[in-house]
Amino acid sequence: MWKWDYVIELLPIFSKAFPVTLGATLLGFVLSVFFGLLLAFAGRSALWPIRWISRSIVEFIRSTPLLVQVFFLYFSVPMLTSFAMSAFVTGIIALGLHYGTYMSEVFRSGIDAVPRGQWEASTALHLSKRKTWVSVILPQALRPVIPMMGNYLIVIFKETPTLMAITLVELLLTAKSQVSVSYRVFEPYTIVGLIFLVVSLIFSFGVRRLEKRLLQRKEREGGEKR
Repeated sequence: MWKWDYVIELLPIFSKAFPVTLGATLLGFVLSVFFGLLLAFAGRSALWPIRWISRSIVEFIRSTPLLVQVFFLYFSVPMLTSFAMSAFVTGIIALGLHYGTYMSEVFRSGIDAVPRGQWEASTALHLSKRKTWVSVILPQALRPVIPMMGNYLIVIFKETPTLMAITLVELLLTAKSQVSVSYRVFEPYTIVGLIFLVVSLIFSFGVRRLEKRLLQRKEREGGEKR
């Protein structure tokens, strides 16, 4: 039977775990964006060794499970380097590196979609490579892929329970701890499921709104050009 008094007891406990989950999500997402851009740039390098390294990193990380990568960073790296990280930092790095490889493909598709004439115009104007990327290419490449980036934000959020394997006290581990104390399974796991559902729906709504706004802006710009 569902006990509301027990639910009320659980809410303050979960309110402490939620910022950990959200923080790991947002920081992991930011890291994935930077790492993805780095891989996308490396994949377009004029030097084939850099391109090969970029492709190898992407294939290796995408071909191994996230959980294995989490364990490697948390347990193996300290043994190899004598450099230990907290579970929170390890989780951020693992999520950022793992989904950065997927982000790199998103960015690559956005960059490839930029008309070749934009590159040629930048060359004709004698723009430096840095100015070409920052002022011309990236603004056009990123805008169409922002909705896809938002989708990966949701995916990263739903992957944070993986970090309970290294004792990060996020929502799911908190629920498991409460179950081990009270032996009541229904309320803790239901609350966690509802939190993930509600937050995912909020993120999804935000992504759809952003996608709609970008589409409207694109239509306005197209109308002005005509």
